[in-house]
Amino acid sequence: MSRLLIKPDKTSSKIHQVTPESAGWAYVGFEVHQLPPGATLSADTADREVCLVLVAGKASITAGGQDFGVLGERDNPFDSAPWSVYVPAGSHYEVTAQTPVELAVCAAPGTGALPARVISPDKVGQETRGKGSNTRHVRNILPEWEPAESLLVVEVITPSGNWSSYPPHKHDQDNLPAESLLEETYYHRFNPPQGYGVQRVYTDDRSLDETMSFGDRDVVLVPRGYHPVGAAHGYDLYYLNVMAGPKRVWKFHNDPDHEWLMKA
Repeated sequence: MSRLLIKPDKTSSKIHQVTPESAGWAYVGFEVHQLPPGATLSADTADREVCLVLVAGKASITAGGQDFGVLGERDNPFDSAPWSVYVPAGSHYEVTAQTPVELAVCAAPGTGALPARVISPDKVGQETRGKGSNTRHVRNILPEWEPAESLLVVEVITPSGNWSSYPPHKHDQDNLPAESLLEETYYHRFNPPQGYGVQRVYTDDRSLDETMSFGDRDVVLVPRGYHPVGAAHGYDLYYLNVMAGPKRVWKFHNDPDHEWLMKA
């Protein structure tokens, strides 16, 4: 199995834990927790800023010395936009599940310069990109125009049979304004859950060229290169992206072989 494809740990409530050390990169950390009602997750953020995304379920959340009460309203990530909480570096958060909760913990370097805050569904910018079988629906949780120090966080719904992150693009060069360097994780969910998709991660020189079949709750790492995604017919695909790099700017470069599709 590819080292870029990570299967969920079904023996633990922490089904994913990606660290810069485990991924072999410098910025992005990512966890997913499955919490039963009444369970509590608490942690110090140390030198990392965090975005807590309620993928599903309701939870009471305190962060950065603030009590945000009970948040969350969707039963699954296909229903609607999420509730999220931004937690600065140098602080503490606590999440107590009120229902079964699927919680994503997105992390990247921070200094603690910003306060903790709730990102409610009405604050999540939503847009549709592409056309035809390249149509997908984007929910911007922490885009570059909203306050954060390193993190970029986005959800995408890709309808059955469609392509996403397409035409293939990359962001692995610290070469602004042409391109930014951003590491990236994909956390995939399917409706119905027995679905599958394919993701290719490749570079221009093909020193990295891997094509993976992924399933529900799998994580794909994108350390560099182009990274298109396809959803099998009959299965809607959700993914949660976390990106971070030396500069908090999303500037991508399309694969020249396929850029003509932008004008088609």
